Amino acid sequence: MNGRAAANIRSGPGFGEFVALIAALMALQALGIDAMLPALPTIGRALAILDPTRQQWIIAAYVAGMGIGQLLWGILADRYGRRPVILLGVALYVAAAALSALAQDLTSLLVWRCVHGAAAASAVVCRSVVRDLYSGRHMARVMSLTFIIFLIVPVLAPSLGQLILLWLPWRWIFAGFAIAAALVLAWAALRLPETLHPEYRLTITPRHVLDSARLVLTDPVSILHTLAMTLMFGWLIAYVSSVQQIFAAVFHRPELMPAMFALCASSMGVTSWLNAQLVERLGMRVIGHTALLIFIAVALLHTVWAGLAPEGMLRFVLFQAVSLACLGLVAGNFGTMAMEPLAAIAGIGAALQGFITSVGAAIIGALIGARFDSTTAPLAAGALGVGITSLLLVLLAERGRLFRSHHAADVADAL
Repeated sequence: MNGRAAANIRSGPGFGEFVALIAALMALQALGIDAMLPALPTIGRALAILDPTRQQWIIAAYVAGMGIGQLLWGILADRYGRRPVILLGVALYVAAAALSALAQDLTSLLVWRCVHGAAAASAVVCRSVVRDLYSGRHMARVMSLTFIIFLIVPVLAPSLGQLILLWLPWRWIFAGFAIAAALVLAWAALRLPETLHPEYRLTITPRHVLDSARLVLTDPVSILHTLAMTLMFGWLIAYVSSVQQIFAAVFHRPELMPAMFALCASSMGVTSWLNAQLVERLGMRVIGHTALLIFIAVALLHTVWAGLAPEGMLRFVLFQAVSLACLGLVAGNFGTMAMEPLAAIAGIGAALQGFITSVGAAIIGALIGARFDSTTAPLAAGALGVGITSLLLVLLAERGRLFRSHHAADVADAL
């Protein structure tokens, strides 16, 4: 842990509150997607969206905005510090959510959703806050703990969105985003310390940005793990964007979507908790690589099974729960591995990686989602494709050797 940063955190919240606050800031990203999933058909009818697959653009616009916004926030965080950038981003989140609630057509809604996503992207600075304080397996443990709390949102948010729809118009879901963000903003304003010491703040120049981009894009560990995460999150976006359609068109039980979605998302929370308990003992690579191989095996079985006969709801939920459980192990560990070479440029490094991941995932998710044919087969095949490609990228990053418990980064951290 950085000494001066540690002094700052000791003068602010304790470890438990720090983890909870970071998780709450990061969870605003997921809240902006998951709570509105039950409302997509209602929004489609209200805004005269005739093609149901176009409703997925409301999700894709938000994710694309997250990618674009991360470039700005990361640069500002390295120049002006973490705290003011996070506070500014959350304040913009409040405004964009409110303006999304007032949108009168699909075009204006997509514009404000893109801004909403760009504001939510300020949560990428939270990774830099964690990186300021921790490294190696200790960082992986903290990220896993924040991920557990972060995943409470997708478990509860769809049910919350459906509950709002029972009593209020769909626009109140966006108003709810604004209210929740305002509460987190007040908490962060009161309790979030600055973790970047003034002497480490960088003067941002075009040369610095280019040099940072070159490091992110040319370091094999950084770029290959980032691309692997991009593919995996692309499948996640496809799943999130199409799950409402699947439950309506395939299973004819749209009212069960929030509960089943919560059940699947809970599996990610369980594996993230397990990762936090085991990563310091087993290492990021042993856990992450094993989870990726299981993900591929499950996707292969699901693809074959979905292609042979129409799929039932319970079998689909089981496959998704296992796949998401694997993703919970992959995400935290691959994200940590991708950040390890970037300690000197943690802010802009996280931003560049986040830009690649978010924009790439939005494109991949849209491509998989567009293949929806009233069956679950395209989603299963998409999982298999991204899993195999991710494995090839990881093999390149690891020079053909999986399961190494002592990578150079781990050894350096131990020393």
